[in-house]
Amino acid sequence: MTIKERFNRTIKYFLINHPIAETELSYNNPFELIVAVILSGQCTDKRVNMITPALLQKYPSAEMMAKAEPEEIFEYIKSCSYPNNKAKHLAGMAKMLSGEFGGIVPSDPDLLQRLPGVGRKTANVIASVVFNKPVIAVDTHVFRVSNRIGLVKNAKTPRNVEDQLSKHIPDDLMPLAHHWLILHGRYICKARNPLCKECGLTDFCKYYSERNKQK
Repeated sequence: MTIKERFNRTIKYFLINHPIAETELSYNNPFELIVAVILSGQCTDKRVNMITPALLQKYPSAEMMAKAEPEEIFEYIKSCSYPNNKAKHLAGMAKMLSGEFGGIVPSDPDLLQRLPGVGRKTANVIASVVFNKPVIAVDTHVFRVSNRIGLVKNAKTPRNVEDQLSKHIPDDLMPLAHHWLILHGRYICKARNPLCKECGLTDFCKYYSERNKQK
């Protein structure tokens, strides 16, 4: 099977079985999403969604969060992973967003990456989810699923995976594909105990094929 055929079959499967796929982070505007995504690093979406209501009620805009010290933000996010670093990132992000961008979250991934706490993955999430940009964020789920299915070859880093996926996924499907792969990795193609019996991709999945050979 060629790589093109593998992508075509994967995309067809998800279009038929999961035509609607969205982020599980709760948000109402770009600022709320960037806060949630920063908090989501090494933390579950469920936990983030428990934290953000009180935090965003206190600091509903970049301008208001920019006035807060990291120690104040920390009190609202201390139940998530790495709260000290994330409190500093949120404070710095809000200050730059309000000072240099007029409180408006930019749509360009390169501009987004100037914000404290916003790396390439976070920038691509914001750009694709909020602004429907043809970029794909590669987290641990996307990395794992892409390698297991065989959508990428010799991809050792998230950037390797991103570059290869971007070559073969149509621009208009890129934001949707991001969620397909994340949700598939979160609920079916799990890291330790993948639910292969519940997966509709096993007839051409490289991981499944190799796994069965070893039995």
